[in-house]
Amino acid sequence: MARINYSDPSKASDRTREILDKNRNANIFRMMSHSPSYFEQYCRLGGAIRHKGELDPIVRELAITRTGILCEAPYEIVAHKRIGKNVGVTDEQSEALENWQSANCFDETQRAALAFTDEIVKLNKPTDVTFKAISSKLPPAALVELQLSVGFYIMTSKFLETFEIDLQPVTEVVG
Repeated sequence: MARINYSDPSKASDRTREILDKNRNANIFRMMSHSPSYFEQYCRLGGAIRHKGELDPIVRELAITRTGILCEAPYEIVAHKRIGKNVGVTDEQSEALENWQSANCFDETQRAALAFTDEIVKLNKPTDVTFKAISSKLPPAALVELQLSVGFYIMTSKFLETFEIDLQPVTEVVG
């Protein structure tokens, strides 16, 4: 059960209700909309991460889901496994993310991105070896987008866990 009550969409501004409706009134957004201005900007950046840029969406979703795993954020994991499936992450890859290092279902770029993700979350920044490996696979724009995706979803995972956002049926969850 969430630590504080979710916002009441019927009491929100038209703009906040519009964003909530667009996001199926998911619990994360109902909590975040207590601060309408932050909520709107959060959704703007989240939309750019998920729908703009040149980072391969499979690499992005593998990294985001792995971030949720490392941050122990079940809501995030469930949401992004579903989103990942919609962009081409295989069931085998999704299931292997917990122990990706021993799995054979990831290509070299995906493995480099997952190592990069692990080190950002666990070490605060990647080692030179890991940075060199991923920067040899991605152009600068995609590399920046990967790092910002991981950072954004660290924040999102911590938000979910801080407020103990309730899980919803997988068909309702939007990450």
